Amino acid sequence: MLAQTQRLTLVEQVAYQIQEKIESSEWQVGTRIPPEPELMEQLQVSRNTLREAIRALTYAGLLKTRQGDGTYVCSSSVLGSVISKVIQHTDRLESLEVRYALEREAAALAALRRGEEDLEAIRTCLDQCRQAAARQDIQAYAHWDVEFHKTVIAASHNQLMANLYNHISEALQNMVLDMKYFKHADFYLDSHALLYQAIANQDSHQAEEAVRLYIEKALTQEVHI
Repeated sequence: MLAQTQRLTLVEQVAYQIQEKIESSEWQVGTRIPPEPELMEQLQVSRNTLREAIRALTYAGLLKTRQGDGTYVCSSSVLGSVISKVIQHTDRLESLEVRYALEREAAALAALRRGEEDLEAIRTCLDQCRQAAARQDIQAYAHWDVEFHKTVIAASHNQLMANLYNHISEALQNMVLDMKYFKHADFYLDSHALLYQAIANQDSHQAEEAVRLYIEKALTQEVHI
């Protein structure tokens, strides 16, 4: 027999509406949500109901309350929050192995499915990486390096893969910010250029090889810390 359906409580309804605003990007990560009086007016609920809903979403990892400052969006989805927490407690070698699996498959698919707009986006990120490395600007380099990988993933035109990868990008950026990676920027730029060219040539095997080169380099650096 099927179980009897249960109606959502008022708190659950409010939490669901707030979650929808976050997951639709109406409220983006890093932004402060409207103050309590405004939300109470919009949702037509009491302060206690609203606070319970916010507490539930804070526990789920979507929101974070800063004492005396307000409540901020800290993740774009429950899945993203869970993945971020897992990565924070995962060995970096294991993280690299997961990156290899995702990026290798995405690179192969990107080579087969990419369009001209995809190529332009990847090339722009690569050029920005080169410029940041030439300036010795590690913050800018880390940002554009992550954007490069995200645009390659996007070029695979697999939305689930892109969503998963976007949720690990923060951990990836922290890894790139490590000076031992930045000092090998020339190697990574060369291997990324090979990846771009392989995707441009629609050569999936060469795209996979380019990913293998830079992941193996990163793995070697981790082993010899």
